[in-house]
Amino acid sequence: MSRSVLFDTETTGFEPLTGDRVIEIAAIELINDLPTGEQFHTLLDPERDIPSDSTKVHGITSAHVEGKPKFADVADKMLEFFGDSPLVAHNAPFDFAFIDHELERIGKPKLDRSRMIDTLVLAKARFPGMPNSLDALCRRFEIDLAARATHNALLDCKLLADVYVELTGGRQRGLVLETEQGLAFAQYDPPAQRTPRPIAVSAEAEAEHAAFISKLKEPVWLKE
Repeated sequence: MSRSVLFDTETTGFEPLTGDRVIEIAAIELINDLPTGEQFHTLLDPERDIPSDSTKVHGITSAHVEGKPKFADVADKMLEFFGDSPLVAHNAPFDFAFIDHELERIGKPKLDRSRMIDTLVLAKARFPGMPNSLDALCRRFEIDLAARATHNALLDCKLLADVYVELTGGRQRGLVLETEQGLAFAQYDPPAQRTPRPIAVSAEAEAEHAAFISKLKEPVWLKE
């Protein structure tokens, strides 16, 4: 059984080195690349304004994050949820860069890049030359996008989990696991040997049967 964590961030902009900050983190647990329902999610006070251009993308305003915890307040809980598992994200270098910058600000080590699994890289390898945004992949795999009016880290995680299943063949692996479990369940100890109970046929029934087969052409019952 292998565990990984799929995560996403929303931010005030595109460049952590010029002061942009994380305002939302969402992560979900995967076992054998399938979601378990366990998740981590929080809005964050970025300690700065949220530009209107960014709000147009994710719908989060300064009012939404007022009074929310700062990154330093949730870092340990986030890292505990991440554990030492591989970390899956779409355009993962972007999310890694922002999380790393936030970790550096509070004196904690960066995430190990060897843990990175980038679904954008997987998608480009499978669909070279085609649009491979999360929206495009959802449409390609017929995943419902009705709830995605704006970018939302938790919703994006759930959508990306479905995409990741398709990219990695997770549904097929799930079917194999279910089949194996079914076979294992079927291999139980057989019941104790039962005493055969003969079925008695009346003379009247035997006579009716004989009359019936006498009307048939070359009945197999009369062949030696």
